[in-house]
Amino acid sequence: MKSIKILALVASLMFPGVAPGQAPDSVLTLLFTGDIMGHDGQIAAARNDSTGTWSYDTVFSHIAPLIASVDLAIGNLEVTLGGAPYKGYPAFSSPDALAAACRDAGFDILVTANNHAADRGTKGIVRTIRVLDSLGIRHTGTWVSSEARDNLSPLMLCTETMRVALLGYTYGTNGIVVPPPAIVSYIDTLKAADDIRRSADLGADRTIVFIHWGTEYDTLPDRQQKKTAAALLRNGADIIIGSHPHVLQPMIAETDSFGIKEPVVWSMGNFVSNQRTRRRDGGAMIRLDLTVKGDSVFISDAGYVLTWVYSPMEEGRRRFYILPCAAFENRPEFFQTPSQYDDMMIFIRDARRLLESQNTGFSEMTWSEGNWIRTARQTVSLN
Repeated sequence: MKSIKILALVASLMFPGVAPGQAPDSVLTLLFTGDIMGHDGQIAAARNDSTGTWSYDTVFSHIAPLIASVDLAIGNLEVTLGGAPYKGYPAFSSPDALAAACRDAGFDILVTANNHAADRGTKGIVRTIRVLDSLGIRHTGTWVSSEARDNLSPLMLCTETMRVALLGYTYGTNGIVVPPPAIVSYIDTLKAADDIRRSADLGADRTIVFIHWGTEYDTLPDRQQKKTAAALLRNGADIIIGSHPHVLQPMIAETDSFGIKEPVVWSMGNFVSNQRTRRRDGGAMIRLDLTVKGDSVFISDAGYVLTWVYSPMEEGRRRFYILPCAAFENRPEFFQTPSQYDDMMIFIRDARRLLESQNTGFSEMTWSEGNWIRTARQTVSLN
């Protein structure tokens, strides 16, 4: 795991200008991404025919610096690592190399509660967990047994200055029944209330709910999403991060003099997939800053980075690259064809039209020369 900013115990010695007994602010930066898919085209693109192996490292090559820049990066792994035969839709099983590439790109945690969690049955759920464990990737949302769930949920993310709880839920598993002992975390607001209370009992300063919900391809949250979010917030959830619709939906938060309150991201869209139709070919990464000031922990900043999946032909084979949009929207020469650049610009325009009209409390960010900055619309430096 990437090193996390830690509050010094002897602040007056390590931070000149800080009064004795007074600790400096400590910031934990979080990054969330949407659906990490594994369609047949992606599996074929990752295969090295001469060695019979798979590699996804290039998929993340343009986005890895952003992922590596934060303290904790969390994504939705919407495939199983169920072993061969590898297959995309409708029953996903990707090579283990996909998870390894996520780790190498900077992901610390992968949430496994989604509608494809049980695509390879109990064996697929268990194997996915075993592979993630072997790679040193923390995870939540599925467990090998009820005992494992009781011991490992909520997933606690701890520094010397704060404790954050992460919970994952899904609306279902495409009708596949998951027999014991494996466990998939389904949306149940009464159970979630118990989980949130347990998080508080474990000393969580903030509780994050990463939730798989909503209506596929709708750009606005549905009634059930709103009802579920209201129940989660009422029961003590502090942050709600959504996935599943495969398109962007708005992000909302209240702001006051104490920071950003109750952010809800309805859907982050696709992070990587072979869905190439309009609005499904990209998504957004969500950045949240948690700040410790004295005895209080609050959300000090909230933003998003638009991402788009570039899929050129190279050496006779389709490839996949996740691009941070703001870094490439003025670089038409980068793309193989004008139509590819045009497709990205259509995604950008659609996304900005939606988010700039519907968002509250979130603004667009990009990563430039080692710094997080707001886009040209809001040129305020974050560092």
